[in-house]
Amino acid sequence: MKQYEVNFDGLVGPTHNYAGLSFGNVASLNNANAVSNPKEAAKQGLSKMKALADMGMQQGILAPQERPDIAMLRRLGFTGSDATVLENAAKQAKQVFLACCSASSMWTANAATVSPSADTADGRVHFTPANLTNKFHRSLEPRVTGNILKATFANEKHFAHHTHLPDNDHFGDEGAANHTRLCTDYGHAGLELFVYGRHAFDASKPAPKRFPARQTLEACQAIARLHGLSDESVVYMQQNPDVIDQGVFHNDVIAVGNQNVLFYHEQAFLHTQSAFDEIRQKFGDHPLHFIEVKTDAVSVEDAVKTYLFNTQIITLPNKSMAIIAPTECQDNIAVSRYLEELVTLGTPIKEVKYFDVKQSMRNGGGPACLRLRVAMTEQELDAVNPYTLMNDEQFSKLNAWVDKHYRDALTENDLRDPQLIEESRAALDELTQLMKLGSVYPFQQD
Repeated sequence: MKQYEVNFDGLVGPTHNYAGLSFGNVASLNNANAVSNPKEAAKQGLSKMKALADMGMQQGILAPQERPDIAMLRRLGFTGSDATVLENAAKQAKQVFLACCSASSMWTANAATVSPSADTADGRVHFTPANLTNKFHRSLEPRVTGNILKATFANEKHFAHHTHLPDNDHFGDEGAANHTRLCTDYGHAGLELFVYGRHAFDASKPAPKRFPARQTLEACQAIARLHGLSDESVVYMQQNPDVIDQGVFHNDVIAVGNQNVLFYHEQAFLHTQSAFDEIRQKFGDHPLHFIEVKTDAVSVEDAVKTYLFNTQIITLPNKSMAIIAPTECQDNIAVSRYLEELVTLGTPIKEVKYFDVKQSMRNGGGPACLRLRVAMTEQELDAVNPYTLMNDEQFSKLNAWVDKHYRDALTENDLRDPQLIEESRAALDELTQLMKLGSVYPFQQD
């Protein structure tokens, strides 16, 4: 039976904006209050999805969240019509208002942690939405994320869905951005690497001092239990606290893996050697490629600025690997020089393909942030909602949908416009029909 790794990219929502909400994310903070272009952002994302599908990859689409989150504003005490809630929140609690307008669900690497059926005790693909407790604007996402995942992967014979972990910083979980998987083939049992930033219950352990460590060891362990993973199929690794303090807010900003390749910066991990010894022991005698990028080749600052490690490594139909990189990597002398050399080093990575995802990059997310990886067998892929998979027809329909509903420019002031709520709800209601998702949004259920 054939096996695939399917990338499900987040569709950029109609309220895509730059509010600088993510403390610890340098790009997000640096571009706060810039004018965004929701239409361009959505089209850049769709173009990337279609390009990967055209390369012969299996490519999926995850719907965005509803924003502004009027339900949360009402929960926080704002009353009256939707327009009144929006107006009063913007006047009385600006930062709360901006958080409830966030477009952050586009980065679906934070949507959930996924364990393929080859790794789990019950032989199903397991999903746990991330609780994202460290940032208020992201903590609004898990319930609707769960709805969307259940509508996308609806067959209980093949897919198991868990409730997100408790909404508490002790179990702070950032999803697949701190999780990767090594394997010989996507359908074979693999080794799941959980990367955490701190121990929640032991303050004596190393932790960053400047920026928050968003993922806890305890969250990683809980997900491994929920997914029915054996001790022999899991390695827990701590992210280097110093690198978190340099702006590396998730592990996927400093390391990325695919099949038997782990591509990482030399400053990525704490206790690197002992962690790698455990990986080698548990991975067995199969070939394994650790590709280390030295600081004198690419600084952490350049890695964060260009998102060199927030690239996707994909296995093409010809079995060679390619890196999907943002054009910012091409524009940086040190990074482009390194990538030119990398494809000559005899590793499985043979080429680099560059994509323009500037609307996402300015808000703090590269190509890898935009996708959730789901390894599946052919039978499991056949059980996925077919309207959530990219093909020529869906590409055409979704582009037409974006043209119909999205604005060309959006400022902070525009977020106060009551008409934006109506536009967004009309867009999302139509989208759920295009993608056959049912009623996944609160406004459709209330």
